[in-house]
Amino acid sequence: MIASVVLSTGLALMLVGFWGVVTHRNILRIIISLSLIGTGSHILIVAIGFVRGGTAPIIDRALPIAEAPLRAVDPIPSALVVTAIVIGLAVTAVLLAYAIRLYDTKRTLSINSFTESKW
Repeated sequence: MIASVVLSTGLALMLVGFWGVVTHRNILRIIISLSLIGTGSHILIVAIGFVRGGTAPIIDRALPIAEAPLRAVDPIPSALVVTAIVIGLAVTAVLLAYAIRLYDTKRTLSINSFTESKW
């Protein structure tokens, strides 16, 4: 039950972020939408790695080797999400710095004002 709720939440965040990127013309709103897409993907990855009644993947008396494939939680998705969060934070910081520079140049954050950058 909880896994389907978490999967649905992650997918909903990704869809809202995609909708924001496609429909908005303000650079800050696009940056926020990209951040929502990243957060939704993090939630999806964690939900995929979820094991009901799972335990840490340490073979000892609490987790015999025969039960390890059924009860051990894979630590790789969690490690990937932590890494992705740090990278997403850095990318968001660079995008916001770029948005500040664009605002200093044109005094607007509307994409329609940056026509000389088009192909």
